[in-house]
Amino acid sequence: MLPVVAVVGRPNVGKSTLFNKLVGKRLSIVEDTPGVTRDRIYCECEWAGHEFMLVDTGGIEPRSDDVILAQMRRQAQLAIEKADVIIFLTDIRSGVTADDQDVAAMLLRSGKPIVLAVNKCDRIGDPPPEFYEFYNLGLGDPYPVSAEHGHGSGDLLDKVMEYLPTEGEEDYGEGTIKVAVIGKPNSGKSSLINRIAGEERVIVSDIAGTTRDATDTVIENEHGRYVFIDTAGIRRKSKVNERIEHYSVLRSYMAVDRADVSVIMIDAVEGFTEQDSKIAGYAHEQGKACIVAVNKWDLIEKDSHTLDDYTNKLKEQFSFMSYVPFIFISAKTGQRTDKLFPLINDVYEQNSRRVTTGMLNDVLSYATQRVQPPSDKGRRLKIYYITQASTNPPTFVVFVNRAQLFHFSYQRYIENQIRQTFGLNGTPVRFVVRERDRNDTK
Repeated sequence: MLPVVAVVGRPNVGKSTLFNKLVGKRLSIVEDTPGVTRDRIYCECEWAGHEFMLVDTGGIEPRSDDVILAQMRRQAQLAIEKADVIIFLTDIRSGVTADDQDVAAMLLRSGKPIVLAVNKCDRIGDPPPEFYEFYNLGLGDPYPVSAEHGHGSGDLLDKVMEYLPTEGEEDYGEGTIKVAVIGKPNSGKSSLINRIAGEERVIVSDIAGTTRDATDTVIENEHGRYVFIDTAGIRRKSKVNERIEHYSVLRSYMAVDRADVSVIMIDAVEGFTEQDSKIAGYAHEQGKACIVAVNKWDLIEKDSHTLDDYTNKLKEQFSFMSYVPFIFISAKTGQRTDKLFPLINDVYEQNSRRVTTGMLNDVLSYATQRVQPPSDKGRRLKIYYITQASTNPPTFVVFVNRAQLFHFSYQRYIENQIRQTFGLNGTPVRFVVRERDRNDTK
C-alpha cells in the first residue's frame, strides 16, 4: 500500500497550487478564496524512485465556528491521522499567524513527521528576512517554496522522502492471495469477512491495518491462505459529505490497488446501481481478477426462475465485464460463502495465466480463417502474430499492418476466441496493438 503524504495548512496559503505542481496536473481547484478545497483530493505521486499518495486538504481554521470551515477542519484532522508524512504549508506574505501556531501545535500532538514549507518565496536565491520567523513554530528547518513557479519543490520532496516508510508491502508469505472486498456502504462487506473468519478454524491473525487504516484478516484453510482487506463503502461523489467517507473512498481504491482479487459486493434487495458499476469499473481498469458477490440472497422471494432471471439481468448490467463470475450468498446465514474460496482461487489463477505464443497463434489462425479481418477503402487488416507480454492481467501484443484497421469489434471477437480456448474467466485481458509494416500496400 502506498504511503500517504498530506498537505495541510490554513486556508489560502497555496495548498492546492502546490498539490497541482507536485502531481503535474490541475486536479485541485485553485481560486483566491478561502475554503475552495472542501474535500480531500488525492493522486499518486513519484519522486526519486519512490511512489506515494499525495493528499490535498481543506484549510484548517482552528478558531472558526463556521459550519463549512469546521467540517473542513475535521477533514484535515482525519488526513493528518492517516498520513505517514505531513507537509505543513505556510505563507511568507502573511507571516506566522495565530492560526499557524495552533495548527503547528495540532501537528506536533499527532506525533507524525512534519516538513514545514513556506510558500510564495517566488524569488530564486536566499529567502527574505521574514522567512526566518517561521523557526518560531518549533517544527525544525522551514523550506522556502514557490508553489506557483515550482521553486524549492525538489528540496521539499527530498526531505519528505527521508520520512517515508522504507518497508514494503506486508510479507504474508508466498502463495497468499490478497482479496479486497469492495462495494457500497451496507452491502455486507464486513459481515462477509466476519462470517468467513468465524467459520474457519485456522485464523492466523487479525492485523489492525497499517497507518493507512485498513484491517487485514488473514485466513488459512484447506483452500489456501488469504488476506481479506475490509474497506469502507464507496459512496457516490454527491453523497460524500465533509466527513470520514472522503478518506474511505481513497482507502477502498488503494485496497483494490494492493489486492490480487476484488470481490464486488452487490445488495440483492437494492439491486445493481450506477455506483456498483463505477466500483466494478475501477477494479476492471486496474486489471484485477474480479468476482461479483450478490449478498442478502436469503431476503429475496424466489421461484424456479428467480436465479436465472437475476443472473441474466446482471450479465446485461455487467456487459462491460462479460468475464466476471457471479455468486449468490448470504453473509448473515452463511449460505454459499464456502463456495467463495474455490472461486477466488480460480479467478486468481486465470489472472496469472500465461499462454504460449504457439498456442495463441494457432487460435489466431483459426479465428481469422473463420471470420475474415475487416477492410477499409480497399486495405485489409493483416494480423501477423500475437504474443503474451505479461500477466495480472493477461496482456497480449498483436502485430498488425495498420492499427486503425483493428477495430474494437474485431478485437472483441479475437478476445472471445482466446477466452473460449484458454478460459481466462474472472479476469480482464489487455491488447497492445503494434504496427509492424507501414509500407504494406496490399
